[in-house]
Amino acid sequence: MLEVEARPSYSQTGRRSRLPVPKPDAGDVSLWNILKKNIGKDLSKVSMPVTLNEPLSMLQRLCEEMEYSELLDKASVTEDSYQRMVLVAAFAVSGYASSQHRAGQKPFNPLLGETFESIRDDRGFKFVGEQVSHHPPISACHCESENYTLWQDVRIKTKFWGKSMEFLPIGVVNLTIPRYGDHYRWNKVTTCVHNILSGQRWVDQYGEMVIKNGSVSCKLTFVKASYFSSKRYEVYGSVCDNGKVVHHLFGKWTEGLFCGESGSAKCIWRPGVMPEDYDLYYGFSRFAIELNEINLTTRHLLPKTDSRFRPDQRWLEEGNVEGAEKEKARIEGLQRDRRRKREEDKITYEPNFFKKSMEGGKECWITNGKYWKQREDPGFNNVSFIKLW
Repeated sequence: MLEVEARPSYSQTGRRSRLPVPKPDAGDVSLWNILKKNIGKDLSKVSMPVTLNEPLSMLQRLCEEMEYSELLDKASVTEDSYQRMVLVAAFAVSGYASSQHRAGQKPFNPLLGETFESIRDDRGFKFVGEQVSHHPPISACHCESENYTLWQDVRIKTKFWGKSMEFLPIGVVNLTIPRYGDHYRWNKVTTCVHNILSGQRWVDQYGEMVIKNGSVSCKLTFVKASYFSSKRYEVYGSVCDNGKVVHHLFGKWTEGLFCGESGSAKCIWRPGVMPEDYDLYYGFSRFAIELNEINLTTRHLLPKTDSRFRPDQRWLEEGNVEGAEKEKARIEGLQRDRRRKREEDKITYEPNFFKKSMEGGKECWITNGKYWKQREDPGFNNVSFIKLW
């Protein structure tokens, strides 16, 4: 175990400012033995050692995309529709900033029925997510504020190509700003982790992201890194109205997004400063550090399905790799048993807090409005849930 000098672990806001212990040593894990039989295949069904995980679930990672939600608050009071699109584009790019320091691990795959909530009075939003499908794995979330509502469902297809691993997200992000009657929709781009087996791992994002809101659109290109160039992490694009360019955007998803022409451009967004010793703590930002914290004064309000109660994830956060590995195997076994029982009884699984819908001819998942109502009355302690772990 790494020796790190003990420091106060709570910030002035009362939320923790560091994880309990540094990331444990991964030990002698042979990724090649695990992956060699799966080159070019979707890895969503392959069980990985717990040391390849970070102590957050995919549901919490979706919440982490709200780290720069102030961009949406600013958009909600911006009269100019083109400037609103610039701010929304900056928000869409900002969700990738944290991945620069997270090439070493991946989030836990949520169990079917697992949930996560986050009420951030300091940021003015409340978020709920649920794992609505296991095969294929689909995570759905809904985030609401007085100024906006955001929802999405995402399925991640994972492919191993020998030296790299690709994560291809399938799904659409939706954002409404009621004050202006706006409804933005956009796709996500491909994430790739390089040097997966040896050397220094690093993350790349590439592909085209298109954001649409009525006649106003924004096309952003995340440039794929080249082995023949030192340039990495670049993104550029433009805001258009019926095809006519109104604003130019450029920057790096690791450093910031600018609007205008080079030399006189205005900075729209920059990522926050990383915590001290962040590399020892999974590369987590301050916001990410707070996500898995259990508040003792509100824990009784959470459903037992909340990611923060997941034992393998908690053991990993506390540095107990052996305990985390045993718990991961146990609860994955329980999930297989539940699925087998449903198949034998010919029962179709129904999520608790999200429902299927159709959007543009494609299936999607939206909130059914029950989560916050049940939380208030009768309270989750009085609601029956499937025992996940």
